Amino acid sequence: MTICAAIQMASGPQVSANLLEAEKQIAEAVKAGAKLVALPENFAIMGMNEYDKVKVSEQDGTGPIQDFLATTAKKYGVWVIGGTMPMQATAPNKVRAACLIYNEQGDRVARYDKVHLFDVSVPDTAEEYRESDSVEAGDASCVIDTPFGRLGVAVCYDLRFPEFFRPMARQGLDILVIPSAFTAKTGAAHWEVLLRARAIENLCYVIAPNQGGFHMNGRQTYGHSMVIDPWGVVLDCYKTGPGFVSAEIDKSRLEKTRLSFPVLEHRRFFCE
Repeated sequence: MTICAAIQMASGPQVSANLLEAEKQIAEAVKAGAKLVALPENFAIMGMNEYDKVKVSEQDGTGPIQDFLATTAKKYGVWVIGGTMPMQATAPNKVRAACLIYNEQGDRVARYDKVHLFDVSVPDTAEEYRESDSVEAGDASCVIDTPFGRLGVAVCYDLRFPEFFRPMARQGLDILVIPSAFTAKTGAAHWEVLLRARAIENLCYVIAPNQGGFHMNGRQTYGHSMVIDPWGVVLDCYKTGPGFVSAEIDKSRLEKTRLSFPVLEHRRFFCE
C-alpha cells in the first residue's frame, strides 16, 4: 500500500509566497508518509485578474515554477502532481493550464493541459467565469504508468464530463487525480457527488486537491479536498484553509473490488 496526499491551498497573487506554502504542505505530507502528493489547480498563482497568470507564464521546460516542482520532488523523494501552472500558449494573451507530473528523482514524466474550460454563469449568483478568455484548451487526456498504478489526470471543470474518463478506464486507470479550484457555490452543490461518481463508475481511487478559502481577488473556493476509494467511500477530507489529506492506495483491494464487481467488463457502449 502507498500513502497519497492531496494538498489544499488558498493561493494568492504572489508566486513566491504560494510556492513557499506549497513546499510547507508537501513537507508535512511527506512526514505523514506520503509517497505521492498532488497540488490544487492554480497552486502557483490566483491573480487579482484573469490575465495576471499570463504575466508569469513559462516556456515549457524552463522557469521558476517548473524548477520548484522538480526540486521539491527530488528533495523530498516524492512523486508530485503539479496542480496547474500557467504555460505559454500559441494564442496571444493566453496560457495553457498545464499539470506537470514529476517522479521522486525530480524528472518530469508527463504533462496534461486542461481540456474543458469554465465558461459559465453560476445560477442564482452574480458570478460569471470566462476561462477561455485567458486560457487555451488542451486536446488530449493523460494516463501514465507509476509505481502506484496507472494514473490519470483531469482538472476541475473536466470533472463534469463523464465521457472524458471512460477512455481512461479502458487504458487501465487505477488512480484519478483531479486538481481543482471549485467555487464555494458550485462546490457545495456538486463537488463531492461528482468525485464519488467518477470513483464509483470507473472503479478507481480519486485524489482531489482543491483550493479552499478566501482569496485576495475576492473569490471564495470550496475546499473539502479529499481521497475516495473505488467504492465511493471518502477516506479523508479537509474542509477549508491550507492543509492536506492523506490515505492509503491499496492496489490489492482495488483488484479484489474489480474482480468481485466487474462493472467495467459489463459495458455495452464505449466512448472513444
